[in-house]
Amino acid sequence: MEDGYLKANPASRLGRFLRAKDQKLNKEICPYTASELALYLNTCKEHYPEFYAFFLTLSRTGMRLGEALGLQWGDIDFASGFLEVKRALVRDQVTTPKSGKTRRVDMSPQLNATLSAHFKRRKEETLRKGWKEVPEWVFVNGDGKPLNQGNIRGRIHYKICEKAKLRRIRIQDLRHTYATLRLSAGHSLPDVSKQLGHASVKTTVDTYYHWIPGHKRNEVSELDELGKATTNRDLSAISNQ
Repeated sequence: MEDGYLKANPASRLGRFLRAKDQKLNKEICPYTASELALYLNTCKEHYPEFYAFFLTLSRTGMRLGEALGLQWGDIDFASGFLEVKRALVRDQVTTPKSGKTRRVDMSPQLNATLSAHFKRRKEETLRKGWKEVPEWVFVNGDGKPLNQGNIRGRIHYKICEKAKLRRIRIQDLRHTYATLRLSAGHSLPDVSKQLGHASVKTTVDTYYHWIPGHKRNEVSELDELGKATTNRDLSAISNQ
């Protein structure tokens, strides 16, 4: 098209054929187990230490990729142990979080300590490179600019999966990993829902139903016991005839 040989791009409308399939795939949840996540993070720390704080943040908060990229130092309260999700950075554009609302997310002690050390290194880097001030963004590249979504996904995340010899999951599955690990451990459903920024607890239940411990699963297991009891009564009745 640029050279004038074609008047229109014949591949420009392929999206309408692939969209339905892609949407189905995007809805699939493929979280890591606790041991897989530990291996993933250890591999990141060994091979890509400069990105360890970023991926630990995704894994310990359940933040969306754009929300983590949009995190600024002023959003973090190290003393109280929480951070605030105020914006998202999508395709180099600053937007509001998906819910449209600011939310507070608790930090684990490990994440708090890691981000604190990350801030200290950033201040040292600022002095070393002669920057006028510490970049406001928490996660930046070598030029002090926010990280690029495509680069962080393709050049780092997938490489970590490969080096760790783990199944290749999407980067948003780290968010799902956070949710499923907490819910499987019996953590408060409303709290997990709030931390994720879901519009309602129903959204959380609909998304992670199979990872939520509850009476329904126990009730299904009780069918075996009911079946045994019925069989025993039937056999007893037959023997008495």
